[in-house]
Amino acid sequence: MKSNAFLVAGSLAAAFWASTALADGVTLRALMEDVPETKIIEALLPEFEAETGIRVEFEKVGYGDMHDKLVAQLVGGESYYNLLSVDFLWAGEFPAGGWLEDLNPYVAKTGFDMAPIVPAMLDLLGRSDEAMPILPMYNYSMGLIYRSDLLENADLAAKYQAATGKALAAPATLEDYVAIAKFMKAEGGVNGAAMQGQRGDPNSMEFSNYLFAAGGDYLAADGSVVLNSDKGRQALGLYTDMIANAAQTGALSATLDDTMRLMCAGESFSMVTYWWMLPQIDNAETCPNAAGKLSISVMPGGHGESGGWGWGIPKNIPDEQKDAAWTFISWVQSKDISARRALEGHAPVRSDTFEDAAVLAKYPFYAQAGEIVASGKSFPIFTYTPQYQDVIGTQISLAASGDATVEAALEASAKGLEELLAK
Repeated sequence: MKSNAFLVAGSLAAAFWASTALADGVTLRALMEDVPETKIIEALLPEFEAETGIRVEFEKVGYGDMHDKLVAQLVGGESYYNLLSVDFLWAGEFPAGGWLEDLNPYVAKTGFDMAPIVPAMLDLLGRSDEAMPILPMYNYSMGLIYRSDLLENADLAAKYQAATGKALAAPATLEDYVAIAKFMKAEGGVNGAAMQGQRGDPNSMEFSNYLFAAGGDYLAADGSVVLNSDKGRQALGLYTDMIANAAQTGALSATLDDTMRLMCAGESFSMVTYWWMLPQIDNAETCPNAAGKLSISVMPGGHGESGGWGWGIPKNIPDEQKDAAWTFISWVQSKDISARRALEGHAPVRSDTFEDAAVLAKYPFYAQAGEIVASGKSFPIFTYTPQYQDVIGTQISLAASGDATVEAALEASAKGLEELLAK
């Protein structure tokens, strides 16, 4: 058995280095969003080049410039970008356009271990029984950040017990969360929730957390639209209740930056947001009114909204460049490199990174973060995902402002999804 294992390992290593040798001297070019994750990887590029002879160049731009710039290359004769960074919102469009290589053959050829990759992230980025067009790079799954010091306040606890007959504690259900947030707005001297209710991406992502926490969903396993359900109506009803009775003034036009400022200033009990926002708020230098008072959890109810980026390989490039691209992808997403990135603040997509002793020693909250990522559910991913964000975002805004009933808004949202799926 030992000799067989040695031979298998040796053959896998030989295959890996053979592909690397063929790719030696190739320059990989990737269009990357100008965010901390990109900078963390960029710092490691000289090491990769020294090991493999493959040069990697990042062109960093704002998110708004990425999609159209990439599509223009992917539909042409040969893509200038031969290593792709793909947002989950494009994970329906890019494979449907026939622009991405199936990565499964590369996994099989090199023996890359897929077991630690979080299944929810693979599903988010379009993995199916037939193909894996995108390998996860990093996540932006959402959970609940809240002020644990307010839950431990004896005066507030007594008032909440008297008013509700319940102990004041971390919420276990969506209904609990809404009740506590409304109580904090009324009695705690803070906003109950810092909410990003601006129409479009902000409120569609935020509402999705309420939908999944309530046990609802956008689509059934067979692909049929199930948004307009009792659970969906409950979720939108609770969301509009929060906007009206627990959120900050002006929540309907607020973005992520607005909610961050409120939490940093100590002016809100909670926010539904990306888990890796915690260290930015729990910082004694930049957020002294909130630091040391915060906790993080999976969205009450058991599921939050998940997002993330992944790596892809364009079809319209030479095979030598494809091999080089996979060599880089498998290197940067390997166990060791993922752990090193996490120590710099990377949002992992590997379960073993969330369990790494050195990572947990530096960032203990990564234990809760791993649960948030593993339990995350996805916004509908298909060719017209960005357009659907606008459709449902408009209806959520109408319901939250009182210009449409919850029932009418949810019915229009479901109909809009059905129409876009049918295109």
